[in-house]
Amino acid sequence: MKSSDQIRILVTGGAGFLGSHLCERLLKEGHDVLCVDNFYTGTKRNIAHLLDQPYFELLRHDITFPLYVEVDEIYNLACPASPIHYQNNPVQTTKVNVHGSINMLGLAKRLKAKILQASTSEVYGDPSVHPQPENYWGNVNCIGPRSCYDEGKRCAETLFFDYHRQHRIRIKVARIFNTYGPNMHPDDGRVISNFILQALRNEPITIYGDGSQTRSFCYMDDMISGLIRLMNTPDDFTGPVNLGNPIELSILEVAKKIIAMTGSKSKISFKPLPADDPKQRQPLIDLAKEKLGWTPEVPLEKGLEKTISYFEDVLRKRN
Repeated sequence: MKSSDQIRILVTGGAGFLGSHLCERLLKEGHDVLCVDNFYTGTKRNIAHLLDQPYFELLRHDITFPLYVEVDEIYNLACPASPIHYQNNPVQTTKVNVHGSINMLGLAKRLKAKILQASTSEVYGDPSVHPQPENYWGNVNCIGPRSCYDEGKRCAETLFFDYHRQHRIRIKVARIFNTYGPNMHPDDGRVISNFILQALRNEPITIYGDGSQTRSFCYMDDMISGLIRLMNTPDDFTGPVNLGNPIELSILEVAKKIIAMTGSKSKISFKPLPADDPKQRQPLIDLAKEKLGWTPEVPLEKGLEKTISYFEDVLRKRN
């Protein structure tokens, strides 16, 4: 039975890492969910357990092409998010950020729907301000190998705010910092997934640079809560708002922790730092605390336990 407060929600990139968890949470909250994905990095495995639910629908579609559906809210998460994937097809990465945003904003305009953009901490580039507040404009190379993602997301934010100012679209912009957890793509080359898989296989743990560069890691449960809280804020609050865990760790510290937690025999292998790789990344989340009443709750050790268990299962199924 459809409840009176149930709304129809579109999640683009809904079969990806964060998108699949968002779809699941929205269904648990009693909503009608339309998951749209072209499966460039998303996978049906992430949402297979949702397919028999009566208020879940899956549509294969590339949002660089217009989409004609009827929904009340839109979460725009569609975009490859790891350097391996977005650099593999940089032109398409820019297209999904620019053309995809235009198409989703056009849909929101037609439907008078509220729309949330999953932006990124990469809009800050290799920051000269630390930690990074929302009013920092960033230090981004516009012609480097990461530019398709960094500048693509920056342009998407521009489009969102211009549609808001010009057409009064109800927008929300979340700047997502490093997030981890089950359903991460095993071959995405991200720090947590890479380290866990290498440790479980007793392979050398690959660290680029000397490992002194820092990151802040947020467990996916906390991130999903932050996105939903942002979507549900009053219309006069647009963001952008940082969502991430403010606890800063060096890459070397993370590698050693994962080796210890997996009981791995892996040794650490140092390789040259890629171009434009940021040396520091830590969110200032005062705005999220004030406007969303949100702060991350899952400790790194607890989140890593669940993520390690997930990748152990992935490896068992592969073997």
